[in-house]
Amino acid sequence: MSGTYTMDLRRLTVLRELERRGSLARTAAALHLTPSAVSQQIAALAREFGAPLTERDGRGVRLTGQARILLGHAATIAAQLERARADLAAYASGGRGQVTVGCFGSGILGLLPPALRALAERFPRVRVDVVEAEPPDVFTALDAGRLDVVVAVDFGATPPHTDRRYTRTDLLTDILDLALPEDHPLAARDRVPLRELAAEPWIVGAAGSCCGAVARAVCAAAGFTPDIRHAVNDWSALTALVETGIGVALVPRLVRPLYTHRRLAVRPAAGQPPSRNVFAAVRAGAEADPVLGAVCEQLCSAARQLTESPEWEPAVRA
Repeated sequence: MSGTYTMDLRRLTVLRELERRGSLARTAAALHLTPSAVSQQIAALAREFGAPLTERDGRGVRLTGQARILLGHAATIAAQLERARADLAAYASGGRGQVTVGCFGSGILGLLPPALRALAERFPRVRVDVVEAEPPDVFTALDAGRLDVVVAVDFGATPPHTDRRYTRTDLLTDILDLALPEDHPLAARDRVPLRELAAEPWIVGAAGSCCGAVARAVCAAAGFTPDIRHAVNDWSALTALVETGIGVALVPRLVRPLYTHRRLAVRPAAGQPPSRNVFAAVRAGAEADPVLGAVCEQLCSAARQLTESPEWEPAVRA
């Protein structure tokens, strides 16, 4: 390759999304484009760099080795641009601005309120907007600049720890307890072996959701596939169904305020408790921004206070 070229960061965003989604159709849906527009953006990027970026794979496409090399460099470039933005923000750090936080539902319930209250006291002139979203969509919005901070759970749809596009901060380990009907035969136990619930009807979130994916993985690790009778993503609705006696479920401690008033038996699982890792992420380089850094700092503080509180451990008996 010779001569000069320009890098269109918007086209790189399309290439990143194609890497994440694995197909032109899913990439187009995520970016609100048509598959033809996605193909055109990738083709234009390939012309800019004089290298093939996709190749046929059956009826679809896959990234070439050159595309993966380009994505590695693109992550470094994007991080440097975020550091430049952070330097400019630090230069004029009057604590004024707007931050948009993307977070999964139970994180909004259990973690964000104390963090946002503390942030409002420290930066009263900073506006914070909250959007409920989960991976992979929440990371697509972060890449596109529609979100500034993401709070998410590690599961299959989440980028790996080694993804250089993001700076991650681990917040807490959210324990998953067992929610049983109040009159369930195992409700009298202090701890309940998950395996003993293998034959029970289960209430679990949709497979593509964070709560659904984690619950399925926990049951698989315990050696069984749950008999899912009811697919419910809303935690308040899920605990209401458990209360009626039509199934059992796993509930994270982050959503405890939703079910303390219900007639449930909430028990820790026997042995190593199932859990999910909750973390915050910003675009790599953006952690130097004083306001975004303050947001992450307050999230860490809120998580620490929550997990150190007497109510966190052990699980509350109904």
